[in-house]
Amino acid sequence: MSDYPHRFSVAPMMNWTDRNCRFFHRQLSKNALLYTEMVTTGALIHADAHRFLKYHEAEHPIALQLGGSDPSELAHCAKLGEKYGYDEINLNIGCPSDRVQNGMIGAILMGHKQIVADAVKQMKDASDVPVVVKHRIGIDDFDSEAFLFDFVDHVAKAGCDTFVVHARKAILQGLSPKENREVPPLNYQRVYDLKKEFSNLNIIINGGIETTEQCHEHLKYCDGVMLGRKAYHDPRLLMQVDHEFYGDSEPDVDQIVRDAIAQVKQYIQSEEIPIKYITRHMLGLFSSVKGAKQYRRHLSEYAPQCGNRIDVLCDALRFVGY
Repeated sequence: MSDYPHRFSVAPMMNWTDRNCRFFHRQLSKNALLYTEMVTTGALIHADAHRFLKYHEAEHPIALQLGGSDPSELAHCAKLGEKYGYDEINLNIGCPSDRVQNGMIGAILMGHKQIVADAVKQMKDASDVPVVVKHRIGIDDFDSEAFLFDFVDHVAKAGCDTFVVHARKAILQGLSPKENREVPPLNYQRVYDLKKEFSNLNIIINGGIETTEQCHEHLKYCDGVMLGRKAYHDPRLLMQVDHEFYGDSEPDVDQIVRDAIAQVKQYIQSEEIPIKYITRHMLGLFSSVKGAKQYRRHLSEYAPQCGNRIDVLCDALRFVGY
């Protein structure tokens, strides 16, 4: 078993893993590594950086995911991430969307290993925060083991020692981002072989993982696991993380839920945010509980209308016995 500290992480997901989502997730697991949504270098350099980088101290450990291809700009943004206290800076080399490709961001950079290596080196020179690369196992027809190994070797020599690997290749033309999460077949063995070839590196596996049992199987071969949509749609899974992967005692699920709800109510009032900004991330919390449908319907219908009043959450919780 690896002693890599971030054995379990929740993937960066656009429009989902914002600061309100992360605060909620942190109430369910104190150890899981949480990621921001991808933030482009342009947004940080030319817009309001504080708006994108601010977070609640309770969110630690937290990683900032950056999107960009200019090494000097990425270095500048890594320095900003350090200033704001992020625990990790993650470079996105995995997103396949047309929009980011046009800016030379995401998976397209797997075909430009020297740019990635230069970016990693400059980011590490600019900041003392660990720099991590998240990528696919290949792109288009460049999906051989040799291509993947060469990419990782080249970037590792620039100073990166941790790679988060989505176990699918990306098809850059003809598939939507959603289809790129489903159509290219998963190849977990390729990621296992990558870890075997580079035993000195931390290899985190991502893609299609849905249960703690699957996580434990992957951890026989890799240093960590990253879950995305499953962790978001079924947040109760996060309640098992500290026990399953960090050696904590068996969780009292009912108490965790009650404590989380109390913290969320306090957060809504202290941050003075509309309640809809956090309750939209809580819709799956009771998916297996009687009354879940009424709970979701009540929040979906009434939360957008009530500002930061918490009574709508209290009313919804009555449907599920809280």
